[in-house]
Amino acid sequence: MLNLLSFIIGIVSLVIVIPAQIPFLGALNWIALPVVAIGIVVGQLSSSNSGRNFCLVVLLIAAVRLMIGGGIF
Repeated sequence: MLNLLSFIIGIVSLVIVIPAQIPFLGALNWIALPVVAIGIVVGQLSSSNSGRNFCLVVLLIAAVRLMIGGGIF
């Protein structure tokens, strides 16, 4: 059950991260990062690792985009 919840949180954060890849919308990643962190914690509490791993991939995408944009753009 927690794995499914982690997947849902990961999908919600992915919906935030995808538009944040557009130039000048990169600040949306700052909204997505806490949501992804909650998904990772919930995924860690579950017996399966797939939800947590999905959230880690979304976190990686958001973090790389923030580093490329200098933290703002």
